[in-house]
Amino acid sequence: MSVVAVLPDRLSGSAAADGAPVLRWMIFTGACLFAAVLLWRYNLIHLMVASDRTYISSIIAVLYIAASLHCLWRTIAISREGDAGRRTADKIESGEINFASGAADGLPPGLVADHIRDLALKARKQGAGRLDQTLLLRSLADRLRGSNGLGSFASDTLMKLGLLGTIIGFIIMLAPIAGLDAADRTLLKSSMGLMGDGMAVAMYTTLAGLVGSILLKVQYYMLDAATNGVFSHAVRLTETHVVPALERDNAG
Repeated sequence: MSVVAVLPDRLSGSAAADGAPVLRWMIFTGACLFAAVLLWRYNLIHLMVASDRTYISSIIAVLYIAASLHCLWRTIAISREGDAGRRTADKIESGEINFASGAADGLPPGLVADHIRDLALKARKQGAGRLDQTLLLRSLADRLRGSNGLGSFASDTLMKLGLLGTIIGFIIMLAPIAGLDAADRTLLKSSMGLMGDGMAVAMYTTLAGLVGSILLKVQYYMLDAATNGVFSHAVRLTETHVVPALERDNAG
């Protein structure tokens, strides 16, 4: 028996639009690059790098670029999963999928289609009765998230590197005070220069860590929103059409 499920338009179009998550990432990154070019134009980036003798701010910048590229890779993957989920919904809507045999052949490759195949296999194995997909949905959520958790780790790492730079900067700033002699003007002038260098290290590394952490959080927030959209679409599709169809076929 072929199950023809007529999906609402909002279901078939609710998966991540083809390329939309990537487009949002590119717009955000383009704005960040524009700001970076302005900072470079006014020599502010050069000033930061030259003033930070610990190179912590440069390390933060390199880690930020690496984490952003990882976010782009994951965003492309989620965008493809959203497109595959939309095509899966279209196939079910057109009645091309036959659940009567307990299988779900003809679905396009993707995690949502894999989840539907697992549901069909579970329905065939357990026979008649209520089909509970709770555990399978947890597995689907984990597979969709993939390595998205790296974003929180990277953002936290940038923040802590900034704080580490703050501590090192204060150490550099306060170190000359122990041997400071107010009567020796040459030593006093040298100590003031070291204190200024330490303050620069503390301020620039803190600024780099805070800005990098915030920008990464925004990127991965958009990635998580796209991931949740694909998962929500899969839940609605399976709960309203696939699971009832499998239960009805098993009961018949």
